[in-house]
Amino acid sequence: MVNGKEAWVEEFVLHRVGSDGLDNVFNDYSAVLKGDEEQAFLRKLFLRPFAQMAATSEFTHAVSLEYNVLHGLCLELQAGKELVEASLAIGKHLIAVSRHHNIKGGDLFIARLSGVSIGGPPFPAVGIYKFDEKEVYLESRVEGRQVAMRLNRGLGALKPNKACLVVFTPDAPTLFVLDDNEHTEYWHKDFIGHRPKRDHVNHTTDVLQLTRAFITEQLPQDVPIDKADQIDLMNRSVQYFKERTEFDRDEFVQEVFTDERVARSFERYGDVYEEERGVELEDRFEISTHAVKRQARVFKSVIKLDKNFHIYVHGDRNRIEQGMDADGRKFYKIYYDQEL
Repeated sequence: MVNGKEAWVEEFVLHRVGSDGLDNVFNDYSAVLKGDEEQAFLRKLFLRPFAQMAATSEFTHAVSLEYNVLHGLCLELQAGKELVEASLAIGKHLIAVSRHHNIKGGDLFIARLSGVSIGGPPFPAVGIYKFDEKEVYLESRVEGRQVAMRLNRGLGALKPNKACLVVFTPDAPTLFVLDDNEHTEYWHKDFIGHRPKRDHVNHTTDVLQLTRAFITEQLPQDVPIDKADQIDLMNRSVQYFKERTEFDRDEFVQEVFTDERVARSFERYGDVYEEERGVELEDRFEISTHAVKRQARVFKSVIKLDKNFHIYVHGDRNRIEQGMDADGRKFYKIYYDQEL
């Protein structure tokens, strides 16, 4: 979702977060790399990890947003505060909230970026990245009439272990949060303090996840339905989102769940789903194409038969028939126009 092709890394600061008795090391300068090759590398390092994300967050706090430390520091950076000073405060905030956790030492980058797009116009942003490990690479160079080689350790293809990209969108900052351990409480709750953002990206994801859970888990308990009909409903659901730019719940239910029993079951399940999952499902919203692409990958359209055959269903349900022969053997009959 994050598009960094036209982005520019204005400057960045590197600090070292210590562990196992090692001291923290804070730099008092920022680095500025303006060459095309350097910028391409920095975009890969700082923005590519977020490229496939389809979940957005926003800052929050149990009492009041003004008490969220990172939120305040990021707003100061947006207002023009000097990066080195702000990065020191960010680093010390991270160390303070992680003091009683088994935190690994590593490199901490804080970067100021511009031209970051998340499906619309470009915005300025701040990125925070923690690398716990370095990769090993082979360096070679010509020395006289010999080619010398040596192993080094550094950063290149590795993704950060933890990262937070704060994009300064007009209404409020939009966050993208990465964590190699989804349940690292100090990172999510104490350091960042974030929750899912109520925007079209998460609205799209929530409804698609609701729909998939209903068709695969709840619907078979409510009405008799075979696997081919389940797949047909999932295909029609995804197709609805792919063909439209705006979601309308009433229209969606009428077009996808044409059987009144199924439609009523979907509405009842939606109420239960909201309460159990703690989400608020919107009746109308702009559809996020990126969220649709991500969710469509988990809408499985395959019928698995014993351990012998898989039937992939992507189209007309009327071209598949299910039955049983005189000997009790189950079968599917498939109609097609051309063998490709």
